[in-house]
Amino acid sequence: MKAVFRNWARNQSAAPAQVRTPASAREVAEAVRDAAARGLRVRMTGTGHSFTGVALTDGVMLRPDALTGVEEAGDGLVRVAAGTRLRVLNEELARRGLALANMGDITEQTVAGAIQTGTHGTGRSAGGLADQVAALEMVLADGSLVTVTEGDLFDAARVGLGALGVITAVTFRVEPAFLLRSERRPMPLSEILFSLDELTSANEHLDFFWLPHTDTCLTKRNNRSPGPAEPPGALRHWFDNVFLENTVFGALCATGRRLPGAVPALNDLSARALSPSTCVDASYKVFTSVRRVRFLEMEYAIPRDRLAQALRETRDLVELRDWRITFPVEVRVSPPSDAWLSTAHGRDTAYIACHVYRPTPNPAYFEEVEQIMTRLGGRPHWGKLHTRDAAYLSTVYPRFADFLRLRDELDPGRLFTNPHLATVLG
Repeated sequence: MKAVFRNWARNQSAAPAQVRTPASAREVAEAVRDAAARGLRVRMTGTGHSFTGVALTDGVMLRPDALTGVEEAGDGLVRVAAGTRLRVLNEELARRGLALANMGDITEQTVAGAIQTGTHGTGRSAGGLADQVAALEMVLADGSLVTVTEGDLFDAARVGLGALGVITAVTFRVEPAFLLRSERRPMPLSEILFSLDELTSANEHLDFFWLPHTDTCLTKRNNRSPGPAEPPGALRHWFDNVFLENTVFGALCATGRRLPGAVPALNDLSARALSPSTCVDASYKVFTSVRRVRFLEMEYAIPRDRLAQALRETRDLVELRDWRITFPVEVRVSPPSDAWLSTAHGRDTAYIACHVYRPTPNPAYFEEVEQIMTRLGGRPHWGKLHTRDAAYLSTVYPRFADFLRLRDELDPGRLFTNPHLATVLG
């Protein structure tokens, strides 16, 4: 019986012909050559935190569990095996007195999976994970092992969807560990819409969540601090990050599933419960969050100067339709990126992420918000749900044709493809 792979959200699955767990780049190369000889496709999966089928295969699935650990560190660089989870990397960097300049809020992803799908955080001038990469080690379709630090392959493969080769190690630029002052403050959406430029320019890392059916947002303003550290106590951290944001929120979502008519009142109750808070802690502890309530997500990257319009239209759409949305809409920002398929490529970017509780999917919500985002030149997150294909994506990525040309050169037989990549890349 074939082993079945399922992603975190339980909306994607695959039954590969073979599962291999390579422990070195050499073993990855052997697996790639073996798959090619047998006429099978090959994909390296991560921990399954993508909502799309980007990592799936019915051929040879490479699992990253044995390809882990920090391999080298020095001169502001850290080389880490591709299957290392971000959580482990953060802890190891902290032990060495180092840190990444910016990161997203999920830490269960592998480093390779995170950069290949364009994982990002929020930053006024600090970009996503792919923008902090200094070198990639990867196995190409012919089984050769290469390390790239510049040039077309480097710019294409940093957000490469696994379509150009199998990443075996990533070298990140790092810096001395630093503290972030985190201020959480509720704020009306109507007020935010008139002060977006001020908020984004005044904060190094701005993130905010709008509660549908209300006019309330929770803003998170994270800025570097000279200290001293003032972390939340263990009890407060558990109460806020585990109990309130997961246990209680999960119960509210479950109640909304049983009683959808109560969702606006539940969201209003949540909005009224928000209160200001401040702490100063290690950067990676402030950047990251605990996420235990399973959800489905769609996220679009739009030009930052169209953010207010996109939010107004999304708010108006939710009010117009008879939907019941329990999950907040999250907004983040990013500076331009030079990675060819980065969602922030070549422009100041804002991200709008829509979520739904996993047991209550709402395709119409995603579909109609997607129409707003694509009309504004939006680019879908590569690891999150969307319906765009290569014909559309080629119009919003200036280097899309260059990426396809490079793919044709490196993998003419499409060893690394799957049905999802056939849709988004052709």
